[in-house]
Amino acid sequence: IMNFIYQNELRDSEIQILLKKRLVMVATEEYIEAMVPLIIQLWPDNTRDEAIEIIKEYLYGEETGAMVHFADTQCVGLALCSLRHDYVEGCESSPVGYLEGIVVDANYRKSGIAKILCAECEQWAKDKGCKEFASDCEITNEESLRFHLHMGYTEENRIICFKKEI
Repeated sequence: IMNFIYQNELRDSEIQILLKKRLVMVATEEYIEAMVPLIIQLWPDNTRDEAIEIIKEYLYGEETGAMVHFADTQCVGLALCSLRHDYVEGCESSPVGYLEGIVVDANYRKSGIAKILCAECEQWAKDKGCKEFASDCEITNEESLRFHLHMGYTEENRIICFKKEI
């Protein structure tokens, strides 16, 4: 389930300028250590070693990607995306690009970094042949809901999942 940090809106022209300056880029192996604190902010139950494993899954997977945003030499934003071939709520095509997680360091929030990261993830998915991009959040995460709506997503469904041991 996706977690996120909310950002102010940037105009598309501003996003394109920042993308051209390469402040946002596809992450590579050299950025693993820089991404660890952001993974732990995103999913606090993970240890440092678990965060490194998560990063490697996104860096080395054939259908996963990681986008990073730098301020000087500090990695201050991270978005993780993937291709999903299974059913994705409300989508009619396959594969679907999927925003798995996004986080911006607390000192850099409200600056449009999340929107820039999302735009890069969407472009990554388009380059992989996707026609749709999706995401999700916990049903009780109102902040995440507001973020998704602000980023242009439409709510497709609300579900509660169940299980039992047999």
